[in-house]
Amino acid sequence: MACMRPACLLPIGPRMTEYALVAHPDTPPASVRYVNVSVRRSEHGLDLAYVIGCPTDRLIVPAVATPARKDELWRTTCLELFVQTGALGYVEFNLSPSSEWAAYRFTDYRTGMAEAPLDTAPRIMTSDEGDVLIVIARIAQPRRDGATAGVSAVIEETDGTKSYWALAHGDGPPDFHNADGFLAPLP
Repeated sequence: MACMRPACLLPIGPRMTEYALVAHPDTPPASVRYVNVSVRRSEHGLDLAYVIGCPTDRLIVPAVATPARKDELWRTTCLELFVQTGALGYVEFNLSPSSEWAAYRFTDYRTGMAEAPLDTAPRIMTSDEGDVLIVIARIAQPRRDGATAGVSAVIEETDGTKSYWALAHGDGPPDFHNADGFLAPLP
């Protein structure tokens, strides 16, 4: 792949499906105007483009690091993908703007958690456009036909505000593991 700019990695076109995430009503953002996610299936797996509408100087964006598996990325700005793997099972991907990542599999709602083995690590790139932050991720693994997914984001702002964004939220505190939010059919 010759081009490393996010716009070159994921050209917008008919193969992209875009979703507008909504902030959980109990955790409103201070400065974030929107979070959109575009998804497409490619020959490599899934390509995702998260676009966070916010002046980037108001966001906590983890510093770029060596791409590696790392736990607890969700404690600050982190993009997430949940993919159904069976009637009750699912895989969770945590994707940091730092290029660090995590992948876990679950046998049921928040149970049976284990590291999800990946043949290829997710590839993550970030572009700071001043008034938007774009995070591009390529995930090689999820190829289950007919599966649905939950796309979500934890966004931390410099004033300490944390907002939790998803396709849909159930009652109670933010919970990205709730299957009611797995609304995106995988392309």
